[in-house]
Amino acid sequence: MTSFASPAIHLKNRIASIDIARGCIMVVMALDHVRDYFHTDAQLFQPTDLTRTNAALFFTRFITHFCAPTFVLLAGTSIYLSLQRKTKSELARFLITRGLWLMLLDLIVMRAIFFFNFYYDATVLTVLWAFGLAMVFMAAFIWLPRLAVLGVGVVFIALQHFLPPVPALTGIGVFPLGPQTLFIISYPLLPWLGIMMTGYALGELYTSPISSPQRRQKLFVYGGVALLLFILLRFINLFGDPVAWTTQDTPLFTVLSFLNVSKYPASLLFVLMTVGVTLLLLALLEEVNPSQWKFVHVFGRVPLFYFLLHFLLAHVIALALYLIKTGKSWSELDLHFDKSLGGITSEGGYTLPWVYVAWIGVVVVCYPVCRWYDQYKSTHTKWWLSYL
Repeated sequence: MTSFASPAIHLKNRIASIDIARGCIMVVMALDHVRDYFHTDAQLFQPTDLTRTNAALFFTRFITHFCAPTFVLLAGTSIYLSLQRKTKSELARFLITRGLWLMLLDLIVMRAIFFFNFYYDATVLTVLWAFGLAMVFMAAFIWLPRLAVLGVGVVFIALQHFLPPVPALTGIGVFPLGPQTLFIISYPLLPWLGIMMTGYALGELYTSPISSPQRRQKLFVYGGVALLLFILLRFINLFGDPVAWTTQDTPLFTVLSFLNVSKYPASLLFVLMTVGVTLLLLALLEEVNPSQWKFVHVFGRVPLFYFLLHFLLAHVIALALYLIKTGKSWSELDLHFDKSLGGITSEGGYTLPWVYVAWIGVVVVCYPVCRWYDQYKSTHTKWWLSYL
């Protein structure tokens, strides 16, 4: 047996390093969502606004920038790996049905969890919408050769800088559907589809008969090149991001300006920075023992279940503490989009250290539930399990 099959493959032909990497970013992702509900300034300004933020708050947000790109990249890799057990026709049908399911889930379930209202005064389509829509498109792209998919994906990521900001395609879209109804698309398709296509091409590293050290070396090279391109393009300040970095009052804030690339929409520099780090993480995790990473491994094996659970838990806990802190009753809450975030206003917020306490608490509570679901999913073959 080659080293490709031993350190990388886990139960049911899942690749442990991929699940662990996904689990790591899922844990970090919860920090940003907990901050949305708990931090006293979350509804007042963006933590990357250099005119109002501080270093601790900036990096609290910055570290979570790596989550969505990693999630989408590894989804593309998983699509390629699925070809080891599915025909392209079977995989295409699955991608279409799962993609449409994720879009519906985002439109109904995630919206309800996020806002706790059914007024539909505002609907914000999250990463699940972009993820699902990209999967639908991938049902067509899997018929192309792998290198063609990679080439088109790279073009999609870079092409947005030569196109006008078309809402839902290359730019953020805010669509008024009525006098008091907003439809907001914060994850335009093109760059995220490009990231998924890049991840699809990456899957070849995990199916070709190369040794684990060789795969690790390739991942280091790919990640290093991406980060070097990021540094070079960012330094010359001419291309790759809509907002140039500038010299600030202090060296630290100049560094923050350099790192402060655009996620909405995901710019070329944002993708190079985040995907570069993800590739290095995959390289570092190549030969790890899954049993030593059990905590994050569980989250990486049931990412969608965890995504919905941690969002719901964070909102419920934050709202309960908000009612206690403000002395309000449920009937006094104003759940409208322009009045609060799911009933919570800044008067009920907490300082940043307490946000970290809440984040740790949410993740710890999620663990036994996710572990139970992972065990259930591993021992049952019901069709619907592949959709959650």
